[in-house]
Formats: sequence, C-alpha cells, structure tokens
Amino acid sequence: MVARAAETGHLGVAVQSHYFSVGSVSPHADAGVAAVTIQSFAKPSYGTEGLRLIREGASAHEALATVRGRDQHAEYRQSAMVDTQGRVAVYTGERCIPEAGHHAGDGYACLGNMLLEPGIWKRMGAAFESEQGELVDRLIVSLEAAQAAGGDLRGRRSAAVIVVNAESSGDPAVDVLFNLRVEDHDQPLQELKRLVTLKRAFHHNSRGDHHLRNGDVDAALREFSMAVSMAPAHEELVFWQAVAMAVAGFEKEAEPLFRELFDSSRNWRLLAERVARSRYLPEGSHALDEILAG
Repeated sequence: MVARAAETGHLGVAVQSHYFSVGSVSPHADAGVAAVTIQSFAKPSYGTEGLRLIREGASAHEALATVRGRDQHAEYRQSAMVDTQGRVAVYTGERCIPEAGHHAGDGYACLGNMLLEPGIWKRMGAAFESEQGELVDRLIVSLEAAQAAGGDLRGRRSAAVIVVNAESSGDPAVDVLFNLRVEDHDQPLQELKRLVTLKRAFHHNSRGDHHLRNGDVDAALREFSMAVSMAPAHEELVFWQAVAMAVAGFEKEAEPLFRELFDSSRNWRLLAERVARSRYLPEGSHALDEILAG
C-alpha cells in the first residue's frame, strides 16, 4: 500500500509478503517526493527511477507510465506511486499471478498479487479509510486487514514500512519518520508493530538525550520517562531514564534502576562510570559519582 496523509502530507508505503526481505526490494520513499511500491517479479528500478522522475517534476502518473514504457516485461509487474500532491498511479500487469488486483482511493492505493482470495485490496482500502491516527498505524492496519482476509496464499514471512515527511530538509534524521523492516519472521506484522513502538520510544529517548546534553533536565526526564513507558523492558531506555532521574535530584528513585542494570551486566556499570567522567552531563553534576560510590 502507498498513501499520503491529507492532514500532515506525510508519504508512506507498507508491504507484507512471503518473500524474504521484501523491504529491501519493494518499498521506496523520499521526503517531499513520493512513496512507491514495486512487486510481482519486482524490479527495484521502478522505485529508484520513479522517485527520480517525480523529483524532477513528473506526476505519479507520468512517472509510472515512463518506467512501464521502458520495461520489456511490464505485464508481470505491479506498482503504485503517490506524490506530494496526493496524485495516485497504480498498475497491475495482466500476467501477475492471481489473485492480483488493486484499488485506488483518495490519496492512496492498495494492491496485491498471489493473494488467496479476490478483492482483498478493497478490504485494505476500507480498513485504511476507517482507521484514525498516524499514517504508519493506518498503513499497518490495512496490511492486517489483508492478512485477515487470507493474504498471500503462500503465507507471510517479511514486512516493511517507510514513512517520510511532506517536505525535505535534507537531513534524513528529520525527513524519515519510519523505515523499518522485518526480514524473516513467522509473524511479520506483529514484529513490525513492535518495532514501530520501539522507534517511537527511541525517538523520545533521542529527544531526552538532546535536552540532557543542553542542561534542560526536566524536559529530559519527561522524554526518557515517556520512552520507558513505551518499552519498559528495554535496558537501554531504562539506563538513560535512570541517568536523567539522578541528575534531576531523584537519586533514591534512580538507584534501584541502576542496581538492577548493574546486576544484569557489569557493562552497564562501566557505561555509567564513563558517562560520569565524560562531558555529556550538565556541568557540575555528580549524581552518578554518588550512586557508583554507594
């Protein structure tokens, strides 16, 4: 599925398949340009060339028509593109393996081949339209609807999602909101959803890191706490929350978190020692020294 979120302008593409590492082949997206998928005997140049053409001024329809025109085996391909204006182009070649087809809606397209049942693409569209929230969640809901309706007749082994900003800043750290792949898994969508949650958690962790390095301890503490609330079992997130708590003056509350980490691996103590000696913490902070000495 490819889609543009009308509210934010975000562009996204999501895919699930039985094929190994479908995320390395099918989905393509660039901030401020388009989102593209190519599948059914996938030829990745549909993605790279499609994005190039749209970047240079072509519409989604023009780009897809151009790459199809250059492909001697276009009748075996299935592809969809959506550009920053929400224009959608989608194509299912007549020699794609049944069940194969597509459905285009307002700013999105759903498509599939080798599906167990006909019309699954329409169920994807209905699920996408009924779901509220961020584009990444709506894309995954559409894939879940396809799976619930029978999905790939071979089963499922891999999945991927990419979501990018409406405009390009030139900084991938800002422009790419999600770029996640499940290469091979018996429940790829379930695993993809777990990775989306972790991505969100580490986004808050990164914001906390920024605030802590710049001396805004209260803001750092809020961000690190949010990260841990999303993934409480992830030791990396717990460590940085504990650091922020200690620096904020909550040494007693932070100490049991550190002790549990230190008991799980001596490397967490080593990291705490190195953080305490570095220039990472706000100037004059000795909270870790006190905890390490205890």
